[in-house]
Amino acid sequence: MDRLGATQAKRVQRGLILVGALAVLIVAGLAVGLYFLSQNEAATRTVRDLFIIVLTLEFMVLGIALVVLLVQLSRLILLLQMEIRPMLESASEALNTVRGTTDFLSENLIQPVIQLNSSLAGMRKLLEMFRLFRR
Repeated sequence: MDRLGATQAKRVQRGLILVGALAVLIVAGLAVGLYFLSQNEAATRTVRDLFIIVLTLEFMVLGIALVVLLVQLSRLILLLQMEIRPMLESASEALNTVRGTTDFLSENLIQPVIQLNSSLAGMRKLLEMFRLFRR
């Protein structure tokens, strides 16, 4: 167990080092980019315009994804209403049928058998009392 814990701790440590190094590289890249953009005003405008175009395209893709998500959600709701609800109603109907069958069997088979057994037990006790029946 200790070896497994040690290797897992090393993996976590490597992951943290990798994330830290990546963060340092991103910050350094941003600093270098800002320095070069501050030196050339025309390049700054071009980068700004490109960034606006990329953001606009991203919002368009997100809007399309949202529309697709809404369509899929409406299809799921339709599926639930048209397919699952009839299945649940059928299962409920089958459950009611089973409940009715058990009530019928209880009233017409099990209760008479219990009454017969109790009557026979009473008769046996009566015969045992008069010593006419022995076990």
